[in-house]
Amino acid sequence: MQKKQVGVVFFVSFTIVIALVLAGVFMPETLQQWSNATLSWVKKSFSWFYMLVMTFFVFMALFLGFGPYRKMRLGKPDEKPEYSFYTWIGLIFAAGMGVGLVFYGTAEPILHYINPPPGTEAETREALRTSLQYSAFHWALQPWAVYSVVGLAIAFSKFREGRPILLSQSFHPLIGDRVDGFAGKLINIVAVITTAIGIATTFGLSALQVSGGMSEVFPVPNTTATQLIILAVISVLFMISALSGVNKGIRYLSMINLAIAGLLLLAVIILGPTALLFENFITAVGGYLGNYLELSLTLAPYSDEGWFGEWTIFFWAWAISWAPYVGTFIARVSRGRTIQEFIIGVLAVPSFLGILWFTVFGGTAIDMQINGVADIAGPTTENQELALFLMLQNLPGGFILSIMALLLIAIFFITSADSASYVLSTLTSSGAIRPSKAVRLAWGILIAATAASLLLSGGLQALQSVAIIAALPFSIIIVILAFSLIKGLKRDKKREG
Repeated sequence: MQKKQVGVVFFVSFTIVIALVLAGVFMPETLQQWSNATLSWVKKSFSWFYMLVMTFFVFMALFLGFGPYRKMRLGKPDEKPEYSFYTWIGLIFAAGMGVGLVFYGTAEPILHYINPPPGTEAETREALRTSLQYSAFHWALQPWAVYSVVGLAIAFSKFREGRPILLSQSFHPLIGDRVDGFAGKLINIVAVITTAIGIATTFGLSALQVSGGMSEVFPVPNTTATQLIILAVISVLFMISALSGVNKGIRYLSMINLAIAGLLLLAVIILGPTALLFENFITAVGGYLGNYLELSLTLAPYSDEGWFGEWTIFFWAWAISWAPYVGTFIARVSRGRTIQEFIIGVLAVPSFLGILWFTVFGGTAIDMQINGVADIAGPTTENQELALFLMLQNLPGGFILSIMALLLIAIFFITSADSASYVLSTLTSSGAIRPSKAVRLAWGILIAATAASLLLSGGLQALQSVAIIAALPFSIIIVILAFSLIKGLKRDKKREG
């Protein structure tokens, strides 16, 4: 039966990913030149579109969560959620976004402080306010709205209509049985390729951060050899977790990691400039919400390739390219939730925690920079992965906090790779909710081999750019998906009477 699950989507997408990896290994400079030129063109010509479409997803998610379909359940009318709320939130972060929070949580605010958006003077009180406001903007509603829309569409298709857990099946209300033909396979192939490239490049970035953190805490050289050893160890651990299944491996690791993240956050609040951090948090939330429409819809400054292209447009494209992966995994663990519970859990809770995380870690680093406690900005400009550890080491008990951070990154590393291999296996196994272990191992090995090869060849950034470029056509697919979801919900509600 498992053999029948694996078909053209697996073989075509697997082959294309290998071809892109080989290009990154043997022609890194050529791939880099092509991807840079294309990415530059995308940023210059379509920044306005990214800004508009991301705002559309936010309002679509809010409509779904608080509109006429909010009480509909993802499953039978009396079905209970498969996981407790705490476990569910932990699994949501396991889908890879925890890695982003840890990697950028300290680095982004401090870099915005010394190099703010146009119109703001660097290293001023205004730069501090702007740095936290933009960090909140980049990591709150917009990206989680994309994941909410995609995840809800897949969950509705699976748990309300009994269809395979495939992105293509979510288009059934619009195109009917054609989802089983060429159009559906094409959608799934694009989703698999963007997911595989996205997680492989993130795998490489995570290896860089673990290696950089270890070099700051222990007498370990931050070299390619160290990074490859870390990759090998993590790969073995995440494959063990993957073979345990979602209800064991990812579930338990996610619960542990949520606890570690909470303890680390609490420790920095207590040991850092506590009163200032709460003041910064309130100011960041107020500035973000008060200027939300201006931040979201001020299009003119985003038409160049400067600051906004490097940060805002980069993050929006990155979120879109991750949508099939994060959305599919969130859908898998959301059975039994009402649509309103789903939107609150996937949109509101991560947005709140993201703003709090960036305010605490970034605000503490900026405070150290202002008061001359440590130069965090200088080294971070060269190596963003060092920012977290540079900040933690200048707090009381910095060594223990750094060990906690390394453990946090390592577990996020394992769970994101584990959940990615699950999603890739599901998408390439006809939507099987329990794909075969052989397929999961195949994708796990390819992800690890991709990251290792790109670290050796220097092709990591080039392949990352390819994933961001792919986000442009994929964003159009998600917009169509949103209207397909509305049509399906409307039909289902009418059928219920």
